Amino acid sequence: MRNIRLILEYDGAAYCGWQRQINGLSIQEVLEEKIGVMTGEAAKVIGSGRTDAGVHAMNHAANFKTASKISADGFLRGLNSLLPQDIAVKEVCEVPADFHARYSALEKVYLYRILNDRIRSPLHHLYTWFVSHDLDVAAMEKCLPVLQGVHDFAAFMASGSSVKSTTRMVSSLKLTRKDKIIEFEIRANGFLRHMVRNIVGTLVEVGQGRVTPERFADILQAGDRNMAGMTAPPQGLFLKEVIY
Repeated sequence: MRNIRLILEYDGAAYCGWQRQINGLSIQEVLEEKIGVMTGEAAKVIGSGRTDAGVHAMNHAANFKTASKISADGFLRGLNSLLPQDIAVKEVCEVPADFHARYSALEKVYLYRILNDRIRSPLHHLYTWFVSHDLDVAAMEKCLPVLQGVHDFAAFMASGSSVKSTTRMVSSLKLTRKDKIIEFEIRANGFLRHMVRNIVGTLVEVGQGRVTPERFADILQAGDRNMAGMTAPPQGLFLKEVIY
């Protein structure tokens, strides 16, 4: 059996997320179906992580095993001819048998985009969180050093999650503003469910003056989800990169 790695870009607006679900169409389901068409096999695709409904990806890694002799370039051209316009395969390569898109990953990078303007934009509404209240980016930036390093991120984890540990290591963060678009980028060795969206929701409350940077630090230390801000909507979130 060959082990094939894919790098995918997709617009998640029309999907229930990456993982197969009974209540809607997923990226995984569409991809497995098209691989099956090409190979004649029942494909099982492993993703580097589970993106939520409406979340997008610039470089989502995945892998699958196959007995097919189709070349990497053949999979690239064939899948892109079969997949819908909102999913594309950017790269295909053969990898060692023990490569696992999720467990072999060292770090992931997520990007969150906010449209900060008085009037909503129909051209941005599927790819940003529209926030009409003026945001103090300087105040939001003061919170970033608090997040860097190894911390317990329980305060920013969605309720109902079952993980062995809520400790993660954040290696870099960046917050930039260009005209009306604010971008938050975070790189870590792993992420809890809704962790990025909960951090962004709390940062926006800091930008609105409802939470101070000092209070933000207290929220992280307390580890209490009820103290943190709202969960930012999914459409502003992008899986930017997976590092191996």
